Amino acid sequence: QVQLVESGGGSVQSGGSLKLSCAFSGFTSDTYCMTWFRQGPGKEREGVASIDTDGSTNYTDSVKGRFTISRDNAKNTLYLQMNSLKPDNTAMYYCAARWWDGRLSLRADEHNYWGQGTQVTVSS
Repeated sequence: QVQLVESGGGSVQSGGSLKLSCAFSGFTSDTYCMTWFRQGPGKEREGVASIDTDGSTNYTDSVKGRFTISRDNAKNTLYLQMNSLKPDNTAMYYCAARWWDGRLSLRADEHNYWGQGTQVTVSS
């Protein structure tokens, strides 16, 4: 069965960096695109960054230039490098997978599989 397991969350001061990882199994990496989402306190789940099967990426505007999504298909692992973190980046971060249909998507309702999340807390 499909499994996604996030790690790498933690507490950091404003301006700091964290690198999240998501180990996935149960599907072949060339058939699914992968996305990072986040959900802050009292907020809706938001798509942060997505990467397709050949490495093309898409980011929500608020993280462009600060966050980088990548994947290592040989290790079945998705990453999110987060730099210049801000307090409003505090959230539970989730990785998700969707069947590759030729387009990237940051919509939660278009993703099929989800991890359990890893908490990121940024203090001022």
